[in-house]
Amino acid sequence: MLVFKLVVYYNIIKVISVPILTKEQQDYQNFVKQKRPKPPLLKNVIVAFFVGGTICVIGQIVLNFFISQGMTPNQAGAPTSIVMIFLGAFLTGIGIYDRIGKYAGAGSVVPITGFANSIVSPAMEFKREGYVFGVAAKMFVIAGPVLVYGTTSAVIIGLIYYLLNF
Repeated sequence: MLVFKLVVYYNIIKVISVPILTKEQQDYQNFVKQKRPKPPLLKNVIVAFFVGGTICVIGQIVLNFFISQGMTPNQAGAPTSIVMIFLGAFLTGIGIYDRIGKYAGAGSVVPITGFANSIVSPAMEFKREGYVFGVAAKMFVIAGPVLVYGTTSAVIIGLIYYLLNF
């Protein structure tokens, strides 16, 4: 049985369905919560920190390389991003980045290489469906909302900045 509940988020009213659980179902959920193994939180945080830090160190090495070739730090930023996105996409394509992600969790998702992984993974998964309806249509399944809301937020913040400095 479902009960509908009105929820207000930022002046937007949504109707969501909330299941009503019987006593047996509630007891079972409590039993599952008790028996579920607890994740090693401290270990996961440390591993994510070191893997994410290692990815950032690699990015810094690439940035320093471009600076040593005569670019200014501002000029070296774009090629560094391109190289890091390429590395993330390449490692995803050969199956290494997924293994890093399973081991490191958020440490591999947060840097720009994780963004490349979020684009390439769905594209590879739906390649069987063809290039138009598979790769092109599904490429932005994960990263699409990030792009849309990131771009929208940037425009809104830019407008606010413009209006405050007008």
